[in-house]
Amino acid sequence: MLHLHMPKIILTTLNSRFTHTSIALRYIYANLKEFQKDTKILEFSINDAIQTIAEKLLTHNPKIIGIGVYIWNVSFVAELIHIIKKVSPQTTVILGGPEVTHQPFRVDLDDADFIIQGEGDLAFYELCKKLSSNKPQKEKIIKMSMPSLKELELPYRYYTDEDIKNRYIYVEASRGCPFECEFCLSSMDEKVRAFDIDKLLEEFEILWQRGARNFKFIDRTFNLNIKTASRLLDFFLQKEPPYFAHFEVVPDHFPSSLKEKIAQFGHGALQLEIGIQTLNPEIANNISRNLNLEKIKQNISFLQNETQAHIHLDLIVGLPGETLESFGKNLDELVSLSNCEIQIGILKKLSGTHINRHDIEHGMIYSDKPPYDILKNNQLSFNDIQIMKRFARFWDLTYNSGNFKKTTPLIWQDESVFENFYEFGMWVYLQTDSTYKISLQRLGELLFNYLTGVKKLQQEYVAHKMLEDMMKLKGRAIPTYLKKYSTNFKIEAKDGTSGFNKRQT
Repeated sequence: MLHLHMPKIILTTLNSRFTHTSIALRYIYANLKEFQKDTKILEFSINDAIQTIAEKLLTHNPKIIGIGVYIWNVSFVAELIHIIKKVSPQTTVILGGPEVTHQPFRVDLDDADFIIQGEGDLAFYELCKKLSSNKPQKEKIIKMSMPSLKELELPYRYYTDEDIKNRYIYVEASRGCPFECEFCLSSMDEKVRAFDIDKLLEEFEILWQRGARNFKFIDRTFNLNIKTASRLLDFFLQKEPPYFAHFEVVPDHFPSSLKEKIAQFGHGALQLEIGIQTLNPEIANNISRNLNLEKIKQNISFLQNETQAHIHLDLIVGLPGETLESFGKNLDELVSLSNCEIQIGILKKLSGTHINRHDIEHGMIYSDKPPYDILKNNQLSFNDIQIMKRFARFWDLTYNSGNFKKTTPLIWQDESVFENFYEFGMWVYLQTDSTYKISLQRLGELLFNYLTGVKKLQQEYVAHKMLEDMMKLKGRAIPTYLKKYSTNFKIEAKDGTSGFNKRQT
């Protein structure tokens, strides 16, 4: 057992990529009181070899290893704890995080010693205290009530200089969500709770002084409390660019005071993520989501036409009752409203959500393996879902990437975006038999061949649009298939940007 003053605790997780950091581990570390001095945070990514991770953790001969478990890492975590307990059975493994907070567990995590369900900021400390004083902890699964946010030590000073230099810094002003969307774990929270904004801004100022310029807010509804949202926006507006702030926003809650502030941000400084999911009122009603369509359209139009914010809209394939035709209308509508990024996601069935109430009526069949995505339902066959997964991938590579901004719209011109891109996706897949490892050069050539060969558009016209796209960044060579059209083409290239980042999903 763990002895007071000699604890060796490692807090770890597997992030979905190197540039991400775990705010959760830092919250736990910040609240470990007397154990903090003998605790270490070690982060990895899902691309690291599991046995190597186990080796790096066990090198420290820890008494306790706490692991953050998420949808993107749960399969890897299961393998990791299996190895840890084989090699070092005396090491106590404690799990926490969204993926273990609700049952059923669909990945076998039996090798863990304890599982904390709910917000573990204080619970992890309490468990370590119990173990250190040799008090028996009878229950393996510890269900936690939500801590008061006033009691929590904030985690922000535990981002290292290396984190600040190389990674995105995750922050939050509130927890919880007022909405009850049935596919989302945030809908399970009782209410929205806010942190003390004065304390928060003091911490952000320290981060800023240390050089932090990438702030990703993980709040589900940044613009719910307009007063708080305004103060956070003011914090950034008073700073000297460049910087990057990412917020998830409610699409129908943009009073004029907020609009005025958003309009003041320069290019690339602000990213707003808006979960649309569906524009079909009947489908929105099926998943307990309120839709104020007029307000949503007005606000997207405002953000598109009167601000320089980078907008990221979300649509979901496979919602109960939604046909391909209905999904297609959603996409057509969004593209007509804005030329911003539209993320097409596939519905997942997360443990603890209420989406399962539709299983029988709509014939919802999901995979039991992470990420628990839908395989088929009464409206969409397995083949339909597979086609839409490829659709989403090709949409990302062409439309969302920004690499073919002028060329991609030639696929549909004045007709249905969805129907025409659907045909394009089917054609590309016939050529590649894959959705991955398609280079920019290859994708460009496929797009050119499709527009000129299948769509019968004039080669010169397509080539010039494509050259404008391909050659807009300095340092790019003219692709071979466009060389013969480039003699009269004047290159106006500019320096590249780092682009907008992907979140952990």
